[in-house]
Amino acid sequence: MRGLKSIRIAAILTLLLAVCISSGAFANEPCLKMVFGRYCLGGDVGPLLQAVPPPFVRQDEGASLALVFVDGPDRLYVLAFNGKVYKVVRAFGVSTQLRYEETYAALRDIYGLGEDRSRFPADAKTPGRRLVAIRRGEGIAMHVWTPSPTWRIELSWTREMGLSLAYVATDLSAARAAQIDGGL
Repeated sequence: MRGLKSIRIAAILTLLLAVCISSGAFANEPCLKMVFGRYCLGGDVGPLLQAVPPPFVRQDEGASLALVFVDGPDRLYVLAFNGKVYKVVRAFGVSTQLRYEETYAALRDIYGLGEDRSRFPADAKTPGRRLVAIRRGEGIAMHVWTPSPTWRIELSWTREMGLSLAYVATDLSAARAAQIDGGL
């Protein structure tokens, strides 16, 4: 009877240890935010290098790494600096005013109004003129939310990326920018 009780206790402790390890409780760098159910913002990029299916594109440049994954009509960009994921971007395959408004409304319902950082020419006052300015590369639509001091969300619509939703690790992004601005 005593042996059976010891086995049960050992099994429970092993199970608890496994749960803690899989949740990242013992990790050096915690996951700031799990993005799109798969990408650990602030976490190690290593596991993504062995992902199945593998990245569609991989580009290394010094301490920076860019991985591109295909998700249906969308592209997912995972950007890392010094081995840590600092930005995850979903570039939507279809960029429309309706999709922008639906995505903005969903984010607003969760995180509040956010900050409007859009930039348009003075004559782009209507949605139609703003769309033309975006397509010409003369304007961008952007909203930013900062639900945590460690990460932020950016919803943007630009000529280069189309409609995109990005999650950014604040400190890692700043460290990467400092390195690039410093000419390293």
